[in-house]
Amino acid sequence: MAEAIARALASERGIADLQVSSAGTSAWDGAAASDGALLVAMEHGLDLGTHRARQLSREAVGSADLILVMGPHHRERVLALGGEGRTSLLTDFAAWSAEGRPVQDPFGGDLELYRATFAELAHEIARVLDRLNADGSSGASGSGGPFSEPPNQGG
Repeated sequence: MAEAIARALASERGIADLQVSSAGTSAWDGAAASDGALLVAMEHGLDLGTHRARQLSREAVGSADLILVMGPHHRERVLALGGEGRTSLLTDFAAWSAEGRPVQDPFGGDLELYRATFAELAHEIARVLDRLNADGSSGASGSGGPFSEPPNQGG
């Protein structure tokens, strides 16, 4: 769901130079999206019908500029595959923090859990896009990279 949400939000904002992909630490290569993910995405006008899971690999990690993960165990796996310095929890990156708050994985849960996860992902991904826009990482004007300090919010 996160990849589809990110693509949709980037498109809505006119961000054309952002490449988004997803991979799982426990994914079965080629598996279709779960029924819950398909249904909830459809409720929001997103089509996951052609989505196929792919297993996280050293190559995928090596080719990424920024890797955002849902939970600490995902981060550990990315780091083991060489993602040091480019990996953050989605919620931490979005909030310029290091609280370590994961996004709950809805796999195996009921439809309400999928809906709650979708809403949280949409909120956090919107905040990520705000941050990337603020620091110039998505092609907008600005300075710094994805792991630079937050802009001065004071007067």
